[in-house]
Amino acid sequence: MSTTPRLTRTAAELRTAITELSAGTDSLGLVPTMGALHDGHTSLVDRARSDNDLVVVSIFANPLQFENLGDCDDFRNYPRQLTADLELLNKAGADIVFAPTQEEMYPGGTPMLWVRTGEMGQRLEGASRPGHFDGVATVVAKLFHLTQPRSGEFRAYFGQKDAQQVAVLKRMVADLNFPVEIRPVPIIRAADGLAESSRNQRLSAQERKNALILSRVLRELRNRTAAGMAIDVEAAREQLRSSTGVTLDHLEVVDPRTLESLSRTVLATPLDKPALVVAAIQVGKVRLIDNMELIPAR
Repeated sequence: MSTTPRLTRTAAELRTAITELSAGTDSLGLVPTMGALHDGHTSLVDRARSDNDLVVVSIFANPLQFENLGDCDDFRNYPRQLTADLELLNKAGADIVFAPTQEEMYPGGTPMLWVRTGEMGQRLEGASRPGHFDGVATVVAKLFHLTQPRSGEFRAYFGQKDAQQVAVLKRMVADLNFPVEIRPVPIIRAADGLAESSRNQRLSAQERKNALILSRVLRELRNRTAAGMAIDVEAAREQLRSSTGVTLDHLEVVDPRTLESLSRTVLATPLDKPALVVAAIQVGKVRLIDNMELIPAR
């Protein structure tokens, strides 16, 4: 719609902007982000732009999804570059940007009531980062409430790089009857294969080279599956464990809907239905995640 995004800093300003700009529109697309935008975020905005009349992008580094409610170096060092983000969103064609302060999102401090993600949020990333997905679900629920249009279709866009996040939020929407459709967008990778992430900015040149083992290992598993071969998860883990400068957090092959790990029995024979390999590693002080869909041989 508009050529320059309308910047809003409060919930009231956001609601006013949506009311004024949504007149005569039939759909609204929301792209929640934590800022430090890159090509992966641009792909989300592009998809939202092609699907909807009005596009809202939120920029908020959410302390609830970090260790100790944000009292940690990961949160303190998270890249914040609002001016550059606004320039990118201007080119991408966003209509409204919602960039609230922490006080605006959580008046009075840490909320007393949260969205709890249960067992689904305790696996994989949730096991390594206790409470992370409760923080994600809580802030996304607030964003859905603040952004929901008075009429028309409502869609929200998330990158498939955060596969567990997508699965958890789909379940939240279904279980809590949110009137929004979750639309995942494929992973955007740099020319060297590394999945785009705001945290990539914190990698040194050598650390980035070291990190490339992650996408290589996932591609090998994908190729083996497509060739009708069994999946040796432990061998893939060992490749990562033995790689220079890399510490393995987890690597699992899971059901894409439930995130439950496939059994050794299932993995010992060629897959007969799609699965998802998800992994997390530490490179220097940077934690990186990635995933790939595994498609059975035809």
